[in-house]
Amino acid sequence: MKNVFRLTVLLLLFCSFSLFAQKKGFYENVQKKNVSKVLDDLNTFAAVADFKNYFNLYAPESTFIGTDAGEVWNKKEFMEYAKPHFDKGKAWNFSSVKRNITFSTDGKYAWFDELLDTQMKICRGSGVLEKIGSQWKIRQYVLSMTIPNNVSNKVVEIKTPLEDEVLIKLRNK
Repeated sequence: MKNVFRLTVLLLLFCSFSLFAQKKGFYENVQKKNVSKVLDDLNTFAAVADFKNYFNLYAPESTFIGTDAGEVWNKKEFMEYAKPHFDKGKAWNFSSVKRNITFSTDGKYAWFDELLDTQMKICRGSGVLEKIGSQWKIRQYVLSMTIPNNVSNKVVEIKTPLEDEVLIKLRNK
C-alpha cells in the first residue's frame, strides 16, 4: 500500500511539474511574440514615418544609442533628432533577419539582439524592454553597424583620424 501511495504522489508531482513547465513555456512563447511585435512595429512605423506610434513604443525614460559615438539620447533628445527624418515621409527602413529574445526570471524585462537588413547593410539592434502594465516598452535600444573581420583594419584606418579627436575630448572631460 505504501508503494502505491508513493507511486501516486510521485506521479502527481511529475504531472504537476510537467504542466508547470508547459505553462511556463507557453507563457514565454506568447511573450516572445509580444516583444517581437513591438520590435517589428518599431521597424514598420519608422518605414512609414509614423512618428507618434514609433515613439509610443519607447518607455518615458528610455535611451537610444546610435552608431556614432555621440549618439546617446534620452527619449526627448531622440525625438528631436528623428523628427526631421519622419517629417520627410520616410525615416529609415530596417527589417529583422535574425532575432534572439531572453527574459528576466521575473518576466518583467526582455533583452534582445537582432541582425537587421538596413540601408547601411547589416546592422545589429540590441536592447532591453520592460513590461509596464500589460505593454512591453523599449527602455534601451542600441544600433550598431557590423564590420566583417576581414575588413576591420581598413575601417579602423578610415575612422582613426575622426575618432582620435573624439577620444581626446572624452579623455579631457
